[in-house]
Amino acid sequence: MAMTISSGLHCSLLVAALTLLVVQAHGITRHYDFNIQMANVTRLCATKSIVTVNGQFPGPELIAREGDRVHVRVTNHVAHNMSIHWHGIRQMRTGWADGPAYVTQCPIQKGQTYVYKFTITAQRGTLWWHAHISWFRSTVYGAIVILPKLGVPYPFPAPHKELTPVIFGEWWLSDTEAIVSTALKVGGAPNISDAFTINGLPGPLYNCSAKDTFKLKVEPGKTYLLRLINAALNDELFFSVANHTLTVVEVDAVYVKPFTVRTLVISPGQTTNVLLATKPAYPRANFYMFARPYSTIRPGTFDNSTVAGILEYHNPGSPSASSFDKALPIFKPMLPYFNDTNFVTNFTTKLRSLATKQYPAAVPQSVDRRFFFTIGLGTLPCPKNMTCQGPNGTQFAAAVNNVSLVLPSMALLQSHFTGLTSGVYAANFPAMPLSPFNYTGTPPNNTHVATGTKLLALSFNTSVELVMQDTSILGIESHPLHLHGFNFFVVGQGFGNYDAVNDPDKFNLVDPVERNTVGVPAGGWVAIRFLADNPGVWFMHCHLEVHTTWGLRMAWQGQGGSKSSQKLLPPPSDMPKC
Repeated sequence: MAMTISSGLHCSLLVAALTLLVVQAHGITRHYDFNIQMANVTRLCATKSIVTVNGQFPGPELIAREGDRVHVRVTNHVAHNMSIHWHGIRQMRTGWADGPAYVTQCPIQKGQTYVYKFTITAQRGTLWWHAHISWFRSTVYGAIVILPKLGVPYPFPAPHKELTPVIFGEWWLSDTEAIVSTALKVGGAPNISDAFTINGLPGPLYNCSAKDTFKLKVEPGKTYLLRLINAALNDELFFSVANHTLTVVEVDAVYVKPFTVRTLVISPGQTTNVLLATKPAYPRANFYMFARPYSTIRPGTFDNSTVAGILEYHNPGSPSASSFDKALPIFKPMLPYFNDTNFVTNFTTKLRSLATKQYPAAVPQSVDRRFFFTIGLGTLPCPKNMTCQGPNGTQFAAAVNNVSLVLPSMALLQSHFTGLTSGVYAANFPAMPLSPFNYTGTPPNNTHVATGTKLLALSFNTSVELVMQDTSILGIESHPLHLHGFNFFVVGQGFGNYDAVNDPDKFNLVDPVERNTVGVPAGGWVAIRFLADNPGVWFMHCHLEVHTTWGLRMAWQGQGGSKSSQKLLPPPSDMPKC
C-alpha cells in the first residue's frame, strides 16, 4: 500500500509540474464580461448620468500574465455607439481587437455584443483600456495589470506588496458629449474640465469633495509597487508624494533602468510603475499625493487645478484597521511650475531600457524607410452662414504633415482586408511635409490644413525611423503621440528644428526607452524607430483628446509577410457592422 501511495503521489506531482510548464509556456485563457451601462455618479456636489463598464467608475481591472489569452465580451446597453481599445497591447495579427472606431472596427451599437480576443505577447507591467470613440473615455477606462510568467521574478527588488493602481482622470460637471458637440459646431475650443481625479475621486482641494478622497494605506519600513496610469483626456501631469521618493522601474509595460525621483511626469496614455519606499518607523503624519498639469499654453485654456490623494500609515499602536487620523499633520509635495519644460526634459532623458540578455533593447540598427512628420495645430475656413470661434473667425483644426484625418463611415481595416478601398481611403499619406517652413519660427500666414483619409503603407518587417516635429502654428505645445500595434524606441529628441545632418549623430541606439506613447517636446522634435512586423491598419494620434478630435491623427497600413504566420488573421464572425 505504501508503494501505491508513493507512486500515486509521484504521478500527481509530475502532472502538476507538467501542467505548470504548459501554463508557463502557453498561458491560460482569461474571460471578462464588460457591460456598457449608464450609472448616476455624484462629484463636486452634482450628480450626472455617465457611461460605465459594469456600473463601475473607473471600470474593472483586467489582470493577466504574460502569454495569456484574453477574451473580453463587451455588450452595449446604452444608446451611444461604443468601442474599447486595449491601450499598449501589441495585438500581433489580431488588429480586429484593437478597438478604435472606424479604424479597426465599426462601433458596437446598442444591443450588440462583440468579443475582443487577443494574446499578451512578450509584455509585462501596466497598460490600460478605454473607450475609443468620441470622448467616452472620460468615464470608460480601467487598468490592465500584466504579471510576469509564473516563476519569473521582477528585474528589481521584489516589493513587499502591490498597491491599488492609481489612475488619473478628468471630470466635467456637464455631459462631455454635449461639450465636444458644441465645440465642433462653433469651431472653438471645448470647455476645460472642472477637476482632476485619482481613481474617480477629486479629493479635498475641490469644492465639497473631502469625502471623495482616494487614500493609500501603507506600513512603515516597506517597499510597495505602485502602478500609475494617466487616463486624463487633455492634460499631461506632474505627480509627487510628499516627503517620499519614487523609483521608476517600468513605463508602458517595458522595464527600464531604475532611477529615483521626487516628482515624475506622465502624459495621457502613458503608464509608469514605481517603487514607493515608506518611512522606517510610524511617522505620526499623513502625506498628500498631488497631480497637476504640465502645459505650455497659457493659463485659462487648460484646467490648472490640483488633485490630491492621501498616503496614510498604519499606526502599529492602534487596534483599528482604519488608522486615518485627521489630527495628524499633513505634508504637501512641491510640484514644478506648470510650464517647466526643463523638468520634463530632464525626467524623460533619464528613461533607458534595461538592455540585458533577458530584456534586450532590440532597436533597429539600420533603417529601411525614414519619415518626417510635422505635428501641430491649424485652422479650417468657417463654413458659409456660420460664425466660428476659432482664431480670426476660423475653425480650430490639427494635422500630421498638414493632413487632418477624416474618419470614414466604415472601418479602415475591413476596407484594407477586403481590398475595397475605393471611396474609403487612399494610400498616399505624405512621407514628409509637402511645403517645408521654419517649423518652430514665425508661423506661415496661411494656417489652413488639408483634410482627407490617407494611409501610409509599410512592407512587412520594414525598419522605420520617424521624426515628429512640433510646430509653432497657433503656439508650440507638447503632444503625446500614441502608436497602436507597435512599441517603438525613442532614439533622440531635441528643441528647435530637427537637423537631419547633425542630430542623428546624437541618437541613442544602445539602450533607448521602449514605449507606445511619447511626448513630442514643445517647440522641438522626437525621433523613434520601430519594426513593422505586425500586419494591419494601425492608428497613430495625439492622446490629447481635443487634438485627436480636431484631426491630429493618421494611420499606417502594415502589409503581411509571405508566411501564414506573418499575415493578419481573418475577421471574427461577430465583428460589428457599420
